[in-house]
Amino acid sequence: MNYLAHLFLSGDDEDLRLGNFIADGVRGAKLLLYPERVQEGVRLHRLIDSFTDTHPIVAETKERLRPKYSKYAGVVADIFYDHFLAANFQAYSSISLAAFAEQAYALILSRPELLPERVQGFLPYMVQQNWLVGYAQVAGAARALHGLSRRTTFVSGMETAGEELQLHYTFYQQEFERFFPELQAFVEEQITLIEN
Repeated sequence: MNYLAHLFLSGDDEDLRLGNFIADGVRGAKLLLYPERVQEGVRLHRLIDSFTDTHPIVAETKERLRPKYSKYAGVVADIFYDHFLAANFQAYSSISLAAFAEQAYALILSRPELLPERVQGFLPYMVQQNWLVGYAQVAGAARALHGLSRRTTFVSGMETAGEELQLHYTFYQQEFERFFPELQAFVEEQITLIEN
């Protein structure tokens, strides 16, 4: 899952949400420098990634993507799934995607002292270009993938992944719709364990 899903799955707890968002930029013992609840958000992010990476439905998606995108199939799948969450956000949330994105950006921007260098690097572009809302359009997901392709060390082919999404849209959407409720249930269980 990508940024939108990680932010959304955190619920209303701001520290948990922030930790979930910054997790990829938090390495090793640096985790212990954060407030406890932010640490829990980082750990939740990792649990979400592990659940997603080992799930048989996600494996179907990655298998379809692997011939074109090899080791980047998982990255492409993450963006595709964020697209489907964004495009159908009203089915999962009581507030609009635009309102959710605005709240998320405001939260992240209000805590600059907790943002890893990696997040500080991309955050201005994320907010200015409104990535979270942009994911709702195939063109927005394609832009994200094209940007990722420019930052990879090896040839990834991700610049063509928008075309792949359009070509097999129904297959990917069905896989997302089968997978996401299971992920939601898993995350709700994990948050309950954190709170007890």
